[in-house]
Amino acid sequence: MLQTPATFQAVIRPQEHDQPVTFIFHRGELLLRNSIMGLPTLDDLTTLPLAPERIHPLGLWEGRYYQVTWLDEPLLPSAEFGYHGLRSLFGVLDDGFLGVAGRAFQLVEWARTHRYCGVCATPMQLLAGERCYKCPNCGHSAYPRISPAMMVLVRKGDKVLLAMHTNSPYKRYTALAGFVEAGESIEEAVHREVFEEVGLKVHNLQYFGSQSWPFPHSLMVAYTADYLDGEIRVDDSEIAEARWFGADDEWPELPVKVSIAARLVDAHRPR
Repeated sequence: MLQTPATFQAVIRPQEHDQPVTFIFHRGELLLRNSIMGLPTLDDLTTLPLAPERIHPLGLWEGRYYQVTWLDEPLLPSAEFGYHGLRSLFGVLDDGFLGVAGRAFQLVEWARTHRYCGVCATPMQLLAGERCYKCPNCGHSAYPRISPAMMVLVRKGDKVLLAMHTNSPYKRYTALAGFVEAGESIEEAVHREVFEEVGLKVHNLQYFGSQSWPFPHSLMVAYTADYLDGEIRVDDSEIAEARWFGADDEWPELPVKVSIAARLVDAHRPR
């Protein structure tokens, strides 16, 4: 599952290291050496115009210091390199590396999109020792954005409800999911989303687990819930199809293995 390795240590202040490792992004894509799908070395970066004020400390991992930055243009150190979307790297690169890369992407998107104050348009200043930009004019503060989203697997006896989301990049059956709205608890969001998307009422919510999902800045919080009332009635704008799956049914292909959705569904699949 996509998550930060246990051995990763986040840092906020820049570190003194002879060979820092740099994640470089352009429009959400990561610069990698194509032959090995590896990050550029320090020598590779000498030809790139990396602005010092755009370089942010990320963390320490396996004895190396990692930092992150971005470029406005898809510049390459050489023809050996290319930019790759993180989703395209699922199953290609180690999940631990992808977890660190996802963390790097969330951080760089926060830095890239908060260079100017959203209130008065004044250039923002980065506070020392804190992940926070603050406006020197009006005092507005901007921390890295995290958007909580609920996920729920609805159970009805020995069956579970799986749905195909209309706007998902992966046309596969999976658990229901949706963003938490302002003023809601996650549990309230579960009840609302289930009713809005498939017309069902549920109860007996049980927490299953959570996962950072850096596309671009979500936090997925997964639950199970038991069916209470109603017939499936899908919201066509959100759900393409929804149905119950039991032990005698042919189960669909699981969602991408790095997602908590795959773990949630697999944990409740009849054996």
